[in-house]
Amino acid sequence: MSLVVFLIVLGAAALHASWNAVVKNGRDTLLTTILVASTAALMSAAMLPFLPPIAPAAWPYLGLSALLEITYYVLIATAYRLADMSRAYPLMRGTPPLIVATVSTFALGIGLTPLGWGGIACISAGILTLALSGRGAADGRGLGFALINALVIASYTLVDGLGVRASGAAASYTMWIFVLTGTPLALWAAWRRRDVFAYAARNWRSALIGGFGTLASYGIVLWAMTEAPIPMVAALRETSILFGTAIAAFVLHEKVSTVRIVAVLIIAAGAALLRLA
Repeated sequence: MSLVVFLIVLGAAALHASWNAVVKNGRDTLLTTILVASTAALMSAAMLPFLPPIAPAAWPYLGLSALLEITYYVLIATAYRLADMSRAYPLMRGTPPLIVATVSTFALGIGLTPLGWGGIACISAGILTLALSGRGAADGRGLGFALINALVIASYTLVDGLGVRASGAAASYTMWIFVLTGTPLALWAAWRRRDVFAYAARNWRSALIGGFGTLASYGIVLWAMTEAPIPMVAALRETSILFGTAIAAFVLHEKVSTVRIVAVLIIAAGAALLRLA
């Protein structure tokens, strides 16, 4: 992985943690999540006319990805309603790298160097330690939803890693994902939640920040998957927990223990190994 790709993916990780903090800090996590997804869909729809069309082979991947990511948004809202971000977020982001790396290696034939595997192992071990350390105020049910969501994240990462390569147009593929994901969520909210428009009027700034954050962060990741091995990009993206932990501690004022700080250092070591791989 080149230094440029490495640094750009780290930037995407920071953006990802930021929009997750927007959701966690929302008064209604489900409506905030839907606002973020809907805003990203509007931004994407505005850009699609200026982008090249995707190859027909990519449409099945897009359809499956949309279903998975709708599930992802619902689960993330539920996890944050029930648990602290400093525990739910690392669990959601810590498990997928190992799943993606294992499936990519044994099912897709995408090989990794020993350093690459070492980096993935370090990042995963550090993030899982961070998630499971201490009891805190997190609800066990919230962590259960976070773990289920980790499987969903691994699934759409693999689907989109293949889909964006088949599309021939990474930017267009990304925009279509958000249109196909955000539109059904917005329609559901308009139908089932009468307070959605009033909530949107009060929280439009958060919607703009979160919408741009999720769109830019995932768009960068999909582009990176065309430049570097999918499992390496997937693992490096999960260093977002470094930024997420800082936000949880200093912005959301969640307690961060010494064990969690050590776990963050393990993650940093894993990121360095990935850079050298």
